[in-house]
Amino acid sequence: MLAADAHRGQPTAYSPTRTCRHAMLSPVQGTHRQSGPCHSVPASPLRGIRQANCAQELSHRRFPRIYRVAMAPSSPVRLVLVDDHEMVIEGLKAMLAAFSDRVLVVGQAVGAEKAVSVVEELDPDIVLCDVRMQGVSGLDLCQTLLERNPERKVVMLSVYDDEQYLFQALRVGAAGYLLKSISSDDLVHQLEFAHSGETAIDPVMAARAAGTAARLQRDEFWPGARQGLTQRESEILSFVVAGLSNRGIANKLVIGEETVKTHLRSIYRKLGVSDRAGAVATALREGIYQ
Repeated sequence: MLAADAHRGQPTAYSPTRTCRHAMLSPVQGTHRQSGPCHSVPASPLRGIRQANCAQELSHRRFPRIYRVAMAPSSPVRLVLVDDHEMVIEGLKAMLAAFSDRVLVVGQAVGAEKAVSVVEELDPDIVLCDVRMQGVSGLDLCQTLLERNPERKVVMLSVYDDEQYLFQALRVGAAGYLLKSISSDDLVHQLEFAHSGETAIDPVMAARAAGTAARLQRDEFWPGARQGLTQRESEILSFVVAGLSNRGIANKLVIGEETVKTHLRSIYRKLGVSDRAGAVATALREGIYQ
């Protein structure tokens, strides 16, 4: 019945003592013999070929081909959330609750100051951190966490789709840069991607960043880039060097004075100074502006 099925092309079950077609391999002698009543098998020039084909068929049946595919982690990605707004954290937790078999929120911290101790205590697979926070920024937190543990994976989450923030995040060693407009399913996928050792970047931002990098040669991004300044901060610093007041800068850029002050605090921190005079002196001394 098995032989008839094989002739009709029907799939047949594999048995350890069965070979392809009518032949069997003796488990003791390993010799080729015919099924059914015992009788001698005349030598055939095709006998070796048939045996080779038979062995190949058995090999395929015993050891099916395995294809490499992207697999989700066997256990959920353990995640710590960091943001300076608790409401944002709670929203992220609610969004990820439906994916607890893939991503598990094990801790949270409101603000970067609390995050270091939380991360060290819980040792998560990934820290998902806001870029801009009051006090210590997410970029500074990322740098601190990586200094304490170079294997730590920190993915930045931001409302800013400016590729300059992306460049800064990658410069400090972030494992990814995602936008807060991301869908829950895409967020889970990107976190799994980062957990596997890849860099998780919003696809649209990645394309724009590649285009920007292609147009610019190395170390020729914008004045102050090597000091960690964003393009906007570089622009504001140029106005400070030119002697404009906060109101004058705000009018030039059509932004609020408070926004200018926020940028200036970031500039001072990155340049290691405490006021406008120090920023101007550093910019001139280091050749950021002439």
